Amino acid sequence: MKLARIGCVILFSVFNIANVACAGDAWVPQTSGTEVELRGLSVVSSKIAWASGAKATVLRTTDGERWQVMEVAGAEGLDFRDIHAFDARHAIIMSAGPGTLSRLYETRDGGSSWQLLKTNEAKTGFWDAISFSSPKQGILFGDPVDGQFQILITADGGLNWQENKHPGLTALPNEGAFAASGTCVATYGSQHAWIVTGGASQARAYASADGGISWSAATLPLPAAAASKGAFSVAFLDEKNGMAVGGDYKLPQLNSLNGARTEDGGQTWQPAQVLPQGFLSVIATVPGAAKTYVAAGLAGSGISHDAGKTWKVLDKTPVNTVAFANAKNGWAVGPKGLLMKFNDGLK
Repeated sequence: MKLARIGCVILFSVFNIANVACAGDAWVPQTSGTEVELRGLSVVSSKIAWASGAKATVLRTTDGERWQVMEVAGAEGLDFRDIHAFDARHAIIMSAGPGTLSRLYETRDGGSSWQLLKTNEAKTGFWDAISFSSPKQGILFGDPVDGQFQILITADGGLNWQENKHPGLTALPNEGAFAASGTCVATYGSQHAWIVTGGASQARAYASADGGISWSAATLPLPAAAASKGAFSVAFLDEKNGMAVGGDYKLPQLNSLNGARTEDGGQTWQPAQVLPQGFLSVIATVPGAAKTYVAAGLAGSGISHDAGKTWKVLDKTPVNTVAFANAKNGWAVGPKGLLMKFNDGLK
């Protein structure tokens, strides 16, 4: 779904640390070297991470501190809203946009060169996110075409994609996904996958237990019935326990229900009030930290250590997405080139 560029009442400058001092104790500002909107983030290790955003921008760090800014030749003007990095040299980026503006590019030399992997040939298509469960197996998720959500599956690391059509992917009128953080699709292991949606009469979560072949939908107890409302992100601790977050991106400070929990793999969902209150665009698990989630958005960021039952606020800095290597190392990206590193472990 085309997500309007979300404004922020705080003005950030990546070149002036004083302007982002409000990051507080949880996050330490880093210099990104760009002022574009950043929405894609993939963390490989405590030192290796990649980010992506508007104006065909890609960033990479190999020491966890200094970031290299690169632009993808031939992709000028594209908005790279998701990225998956396999290591310091190999990454796949996804642009979001109507029809052929949705594309996949790949680098195997650390971003020195990029190859076009795939273009969305559906005129009404709009890709939202990608997720890889292994170096070979991945899922590409897009808005409905001819009434069904686009699901494409790769078994060779993204070189070839097979589109899957299944009755369980039939969309409601006006239903779509939000390309806000690259996390409206999630995978766990080789067989389990989930997607979340909004914009229709109800927000929904779709689940697959056979590698993305067949799907079933469940209603989410999240705000819906408007193009700006719904579920924006989903994450799972294991094949049964997961969470979805969202809200209304046009009213980011609105104190309304912004989370949902499942303990049965996404068949049923229960309301969950996530902190901070307000609109959240991402929920992330933390490798090596049992039962831990970090949720974030324009309302700020918060953490749960009990599978989403209780939460505490980390800080109020508006971000678009977060990702972690482990309990001590993670990053956040957001408006105006905002880039921050997690500080001193998850407490």
